[in-house]
Amino acid sequence: MARMNWTSLLNLQGLTARWRAAISEGTLAVEDRLELARLEWAEHKRRLALLALLLVIFGALAVVTLLLLSAAVLVQFWDTPQRALVAWVLAGLWCLACVGVLLVLLSLARQAHSAFALTRRELLQDWRAIKEQV
Repeated sequence: MARMNWTSLLNLQGLTARWRAAISEGTLAVEDRLELARLEWAEHKRRLALLALLLVIFGALAVVTLLLLSAAVLVQFWDTPQRALVAWVLAGLWCLACVGVLLVLLSLARQAHSAFALTRRELLQDWRAIKEQV
């Protein structure tokens, strides 16, 4: 009795080969995306570490400089009737400086949203391509 080759008859070998190729291609795509995310994460960490270091250095220098400047201005006006006015003006300037720094920090926090933009764009394009094929 002759054996019937169902895989050849139903062309399952071609289908199996296509599925294997698709899975292989998908695996390579996932590996590429993970590598891209790893590279972006490393760049983001480096940028954050540098930003933190510069922030600490600048903060220390700015505090020392502004305290010395404030003391110099107060000493200059110490024996004058404007002493209280100068002290309040300096306090107001310090408050304005704090508000300015806070606004810059909030702006920087909003810009953190753009991290991993390339990875998100690639994943979005992949998702659209998958939806079109289905």
